Formats: sequence, C-alpha cells, structure tokens
Amino acid sequence: MPEMPTPTGAAGQRSNAPTADPLKVLQEIQGYMGECTRCGLHEGRNKIVFGCGPPDAKLVFVGEGPGADEDAQGLPFVGQAGKLLTEMINNTAQREGIPIAREDVYICNVVKCRPPGNRNPEPDEMKTCGQFLERQLEAIRPKAICVLGGTAAKYLLKTTQGITKIRGQWLEWHGIPVMPTYHPSFLLRPYAQDKKREAWLDLRAALHFVYD
Repeated sequence: MPEMPTPTGAAGQRSNAPTADPLKVLQEIQGYMGECTRCGLHEGRNKIVFGCGPPDAKLVFVGEGPGADEDAQGLPFVGQAGKLLTEMINNTAQREGIPIAREDVYICNVVKCRPPGNRNPEPDEMKTCGQFLERQLEAIRPKAICVLGGTAAKYLLKTTQGITKIRGQWLEWHGIPVMPTYHPSFLLRPYAQDKKREAWLDLRAALHFVYD
C-alpha cells in the first residue's frame, strides 16, 4: 500500500509552510482513505465524513465525530449541532465586523465515521482515524484551529484535562495556535445554556486572532 501523502519541505520533513496545492493534497488523502475499513466504525456507517471548506482556509474547526445527519449526508456539522455552529460563526463574525461566514472555514472531525449511538470515539478509533485528521491539518496549515469539545481536544492536544479547564486558552498543535471551546451539541443541552457566553468569547477571540 502506498504511503499516505503528506506535505513536506525540501529535506522531506514536515513543513510549517503552506503547501503549494493543499486541495490536491486533501484529495490525495481522501483517495488514500478510500472506503476505509481500518477500524470497527466502518461497520455501521452510511457515508465517510471527510471534511468540507476551502483548502486554504485560515481557520479550521475540529469536532470529535459525525452524528446521524452527518452520516446520512457525508458532510460535517449539518445536524442541530451544526446549525448552532453555523449561527455561532456567522453571528459572531457579523457582530464583530469580520467579513467571513461558515463557508470560509474548514470543518472536520477526528473520526470520519459515525460512532454507534453517537457515543464518544474510543482511543483506538481516534488513533486509527486521527492520522487522516493530522494530514488534513498539515495540508491546510491554517492560522489557527478551534477544537470543539473535550474528546477532540484531548486527542489533538494530548491532554488529560477537561474542556472546562482548558477552554478559552491558546494552546498549540505542531506550531499552530489552538483555541479549545465547548462542542455545540453540549451547548444545546438545557443545563449548559450558561456556557454559551463562554463559547462566544472563545470564538470571538479565535476570529479576531485569525482575521484582524
């Protein structure tokens, strides 16, 4: 099996510089993934949810995994949580005078197949599928990443701390600033309504950092 494509520098090492053609690299990564059967999540999926957005996006949002609507459509964040994320991005940008909308950012997940019953992905599932996420991020090389929820944050940032401890703090993944915040599905729960302002503050900080 051929090696998965990854952006490289002149010496064949991973580079912090943007790739010459991130779209081509993303297409190659998706082609390498194929009809993936590398972990058990493939057994119950309808569609692989690779990611969507401009390949040269300055901001990338990373969630944990697809839900039922995403599994049906093959696109990330299109269910109720996705609608809230769209509102958060569009409304915050408009409120802050930043001329961007959801279609200007790239959105993906750690795992590309829906976990049964929308459970959290298992560590081995994230390890197997996370290689594709990491290549996506390396191809795009955004100015910043906004990671959504504790599961995705723990994987990407290799931390054991919960999202309430690290949200709102600038952390780092391979030299790229990362802003952790709450997952929109959490914010939809009745007992989490008081967390929406915190999520708005996190998103506002990320948007100003990237687009100012």
